[in-house]
Amino acid sequence: MKLSITIPVYNFAEFLPETLDSILSQEGADGVEVLVVDGASSDSTPELMTRICAKHPNVRYYRLPAKGGIDQDMAKSVELARGEYCWLFSGDDIMGPNALRAVLSEIETGYDLYILKHMECFKDMRPLMEYPVLDPDVPAVFELSDEAQRMAYFKRAVNSEAFFSFMGGLVVKRSTWNRVSLNADFIGSCWAHAARFFELMKRGLSLSYTARVALSRRGENDSFSNNGLVRRYQLQVEGFHKLGDTFFGPNSVEAREVRRAIRNEFSRRVVMVLKALCHDRPHIEKKQLLDHLVDVAYADARSAKDLTTKLMYRWLPIRLAKKYYC
Repeated sequence: MKLSITIPVYNFAEFLPETLDSILSQEGADGVEVLVVDGASSDSTPELMTRICAKHPNVRYYRLPAKGGIDQDMAKSVELARGEYCWLFSGDDIMGPNALRAVLSEIETGYDLYILKHMECFKDMRPLMEYPVLDPDVPAVFELSDEAQRMAYFKRAVNSEAFFSFMGGLVVKRSTWNRVSLNADFIGSCWAHAARFFELMKRGLSLSYTARVALSRRGENDSFSNNGLVRRYQLQVEGFHKLGDTFFGPNSVEAREVRRAIRNEFSRRVVMVLKALCHDRPHIEKKQLLDHLVDVAYADARSAKDLTTKLMYRWLPIRLAKKYYC
């Protein structure tokens, strides 16, 4: 089996049929394994998967005895897979037309890891934007154990997606994945899979950036936002700072480039919107936590843009901050 499409899910029965249809309708789908690993969903996922598995022999369903969280459930899905490569997919995203055939062609080149682009969508899958990853946005190959190539890659990173945040855009050689273990320090962070790739960099990790849109991501459906958007950005800011600091040291060029990329996501518009939300919904969004995140994210900011963002966050009145909603 050349490719497994591994899909860890929890209570995604509403979206899973559309996701699986987008995969199983692809040319060449009969020749790949589709593995759904269910973290003990309480919805109709088991019944749904029983019907789908009966129709499609290449679809496997494995139900875990308890919810382990995305870090452990994703690791389990790769452990159970049979393919030489695993495409880490999400149970609510949609595979693009002809994407499977393109990925099967890509992995013939034999690199350890492939990063695919995605279309960011609204919850109803109306397209919003083609999500950036690297700048310039052209196909390229990097050996990330080579310091010069790693520096070139980190400096091209537009956001955390270049550092493996979006699992649906990752196709990994399973033997490479298995060279390191699940890092216990990152279980519960949502970024244990990214920690695995960071750890692999110094051991040897060849990466191919395809610059190809291969799937559509369903926005506004992020379970990690259930406790508020400020806490959702806490996962992003603190999680990726920890990745850079842990594997390269807080004063390294790599860690600084990771922090720069995170500021692109935790941008002026984002922090202003969050400031306004903290004012309007203090029972959900916590201003003290937001103050801390802005301090952390912009601690080593040097550009005029970033320094202005820090000042505006501190001093811009709420009525003006609310204009960033638009």
